[in-house]
Amino acid sequence: MAFINRDKQINIRKSDIQPVKDSIQALLKAYRIQGKVNQVQVVASWEKIVGKAIALKTKELYFKDNKLFVLLTSAPLKHQLVMSKTRVIELINLEVGAGVVEEVVFL
Repeated sequence: MAFINRDKQINIRKSDIQPVKDSIQALLKAYRIQGKVNQVQVVASWEKIVGKAIALKTKELYFKDNKLFVLLTSAPLKHQLVMSKTRVIELINLEVGAGVVEEVVFL
């Protein structure tokens, strides 16, 4: 009879199993740090999003109130990126997730 009870305990444990991805997402949500993780991901994948040429002319990236501030070393590049601001926002949100960046400010 003890063997039967042990089988029931094993079956109960299997029903609690969930993928690691779901567990990590639940943890990030519980500690309310998902937004910060997304921001770090944007900064880390900046070169992949905009390309190597723009990334080399980028001096600094930082977030404040869901706005991404980009400090550039080239004035003509700044002007060009200001003109295509909506496309940059789309690319960032496609790479990291929707709603991460509401606005981009080029400095």
